[in-house]
Amino acid sequence: MTKSIKDYANLVKFEHTVFALPFALIGFFLAFRIGAYDFSYFLIIKVLACMVLARNAAMGFNRYLDRQYDAANPRTAKREIPSGIVTPVNALIFVVVNSLLFIIVCWFINKRCFYLAPVALFVILVYSYTKRVTPLCHFVLSSGLALAPIGAFLAVTGEFSLLPLLYSFAVFFWVSGFDIIYACQDIDFDTKNNLKSIPVMVGIKKALILSAVTHLFTLLFVVLAGIGLKSGILYWIGVCIFGVLIIFQHAIVKPDDLSRVNLSFGTTNGIASIVFAAFVIASFYFL
Repeated sequence: MTKSIKDYANLVKFEHTVFALPFALIGFFLAFRIGAYDFSYFLIIKVLACMVLARNAAMGFNRYLDRQYDAANPRTAKREIPSGIVTPVNALIFVVVNSLLFIIVCWFINKRCFYLAPVALFVILVYSYTKRVTPLCHFVLSSGLALAPIGAFLAVTGEFSLLPLLYSFAVFFWVSGFDIIYACQDIDFDTKNNLKSIPVMVGIKKALILSAVTHLFTLLFVVLAGIGLKSGILYWIGVCIFGVLIIFQHAIVKPDDLSRVNLSFGTTNGIASIVFAAFVIASFYFL
């Protein structure tokens, strides 16, 4: 049983949930920062459950749909489906179960979240098809993760607002930027198999430049959110640390040296999101 859970956790790279989850928490606590709402531990558990379930469905579907490509790519051949650890049928069942549970949990949050749940699922699931048809697939992926702040805010308030949207835009540009970096390591395989990506379309050097530009927009939106909130010193410390870590991930990846892509993609971004969220949420209650 424990091994089975571990297999499915590895299938969806459960540890990468840390990318968008801190921004969901920002959206959640932002609602209490700008409105008079009653805090509920049960509600935050439901929000976290939605994040995990939605991401499980998205990643599981991606692994299911890409299983033939993963088997042919030396970098991904040892993933759970190509290596036979998880069967394609079981992976698809895993996707369906997580999708249904996501919708059910949304029902118990509020009606607006429930009505929007199928839309959210469509966005996060359709990404896996887009790399077959458009180099803009990175931005479809980031659209799904960008739902985290506004979705968590809606869970509390049931209403849309500009401030959580600013964080959603920040996530949109942040995720698309680091996904472009990640895609650079598969440029030869993707070109050979007619898969689309920004690196395939413009080359690694220009792709890394475009990634840096998208990350400038990320910083712009977190700055705009801070201005809108009239934030104190803790918020701006968080922004500075976040910015330094973004700069670092670009500094360690070169067009002729992609050996540290995983450090840039996984470790750096995971730390960046957690640290930034910690400072932002603290700023809601302190300086």
